[in-house]
Amino acid sequence: MNQSSNIKLSFKQKMMLEREAQIIQTVNGLLATKGYDTMTVDEIADTVGIAKASLYRHFPSKEALAVAALVNTMENGLAQIEALNQTTLSALNKLKTITQWAMRLKLNQQMPNLPSENSQLREHLLAHETYMDMLVNMSDSIGQWIEQAQADQQITTSVTPLCILYTLYAKACDPVLGFLKSSGLYEEEQIIEMVTSTCFDGIGHPAHYRLNE
Repeated sequence: MNQSSNIKLSFKQKMMLEREAQIIQTVNGLLATKGYDTMTVDEIADTVGIAKASLYRHFPSKEALAVAALVNTMENGLAQIEALNQTTLSALNKLKTITQWAMRLKLNQQMPNLPSENSQLREHLLAHETYMDMLVNMSDSIGQWIEQAQADQQITTSVTPLCILYTLYAKACDPVLGFLKSSGLYEEEQIIEMVTSTCFDGIGHPAHYRLNE
């Protein structure tokens, strides 16, 4: 057993951890709905219901807040991948499941939008060793599923694994999800199934493929 698991936290420490979890969830929501550039520390503090000075005792800057939220999302994603690796699902179904997990976060406004290339946040993420290590681990795991699915002839081999990987990452910030939800015509699971189908099956009519084989 990990020695740290035997450490009993004080009431104050537990409260601090709960408050930090609340802050991170709030930041995730604001990054998803407003983006990093328009999100403000004042807004975060007001939403959580604490003074800005108290917020800074947890996280020293806006960049630190955003990085913590993105690291948290990455941790959750890696936990999903680890759980999937313990199952007997095919590589294709693992790819679908992790993609749908990301889409559910997006639909519930808890998937942070990725920073633009010239964003200060992007520079902080590139310099954050833990985040980058987790990103590499996630990409390696999903990349292995892609290669296995190609070897099993479950997905196309005419597209490189790297292109497929980036396409799946893009589903985490796909505006189609929000457009379909705002229409009010579909339930969340219907939206996820439709977008999953367009991603993995394409939009060409099956008869078209048969005629051109």
